[in-house]
Amino acid sequence: MKEDIGGVSLEMEGSLVEKNGERVRHVEKVGYVKRVIVKKKKPYHSNKVKKHVSNKTLQKLFVSCKETFKGPDTIPSTQHVHKLCHILDNMKPEDVGLSKDLQFFKSEYIVKENPRVTYTTIYKCDNFSLCIFFLPSKGVIPLHNHPGMTVFSKLLLGQMHIKSYDWVDPEVSHNLLQQPSQLRMAKLKANKVFTSPCDTSVLYPKTGGNIHEFTAITPCAVLDVIGPPYSKDDGRDCSYYKDHLYTAFPNGEIAELKEENESYAWLEEIEMPENSQMDGIEYLGPPIIESAL
Repeated sequence: MKEDIGGVSLEMEGSLVEKNGERVRHVEKVGYVKRVIVKKKKPYHSNKVKKHVSNKTLQKLFVSCKETFKGPDTIPSTQHVHKLCHILDNMKPEDVGLSKDLQFFKSEYIVKENPRVTYTTIYKCDNFSLCIFFLPSKGVIPLHNHPGMTVFSKLLLGQMHIKSYDWVDPEVSHNLLQQPSQLRMAKLKANKVFTSPCDTSVLYPKTGGNIHEFTAITPCAVLDVIGPPYSKDDGRDCSYYKDHLYTAFPNGEIAELKEENESYAWLEEIEMPENSQMDGIEYLGPPIIESAL
């Protein structure tokens, strides 16, 4: 069954997924979305074939991504980064078929069940991907990294707390503190609340807050542009972390690294957290037209 989130059609039931080697029907994957932010269109009967109308801003974003991302082991130029940020800064929820008037995004709505995150992929190729993440209130995308990736995040709707880190040089980390071997020092880059509309955030393979965590204060929609996408086969698998205050391991000093308005933590790599599991839904909103290039 296909239903709409304000113009973005979503495959809510009837899709087949792989589970334990078997193909099973995925019916409950976006239950809270189905109940809350779904608005059905009135039946309309016509003999004409419905044409999908592209969105100019989304199409412009796609063209810019094609120019910006040159493949693995490359970092976008400053000029391309500025251009892509300018497009994203001016994007509105309506450009991907969303609206703040949808019930899901009302601040008074509280998810009674497990607040799982839902995502939909607008476009994906070897060089980049465009995805939207839907976080209900109190929904979390746990602390995770982006190996070899440049990521642009645009908060389209809602209010969200973001915490992000960058790694500290491994030799400095080792010399300053004889910490357990599974820990590695990281510098806190962001730890604050963002409210839409706000500027696009950019992280790079080694800077800008490559390891980050999202926590929804109100229901949120985040558009992520990732280049290149995650690929386990190509060494870009996602790792998850738990952060510890540096004072939790007091056998050394890091005073010489302490800078004004900055702090440090120890990150411990962990197994995939249970709350990192997401529900995928099909994107059928304003399409991207590849032939337009």
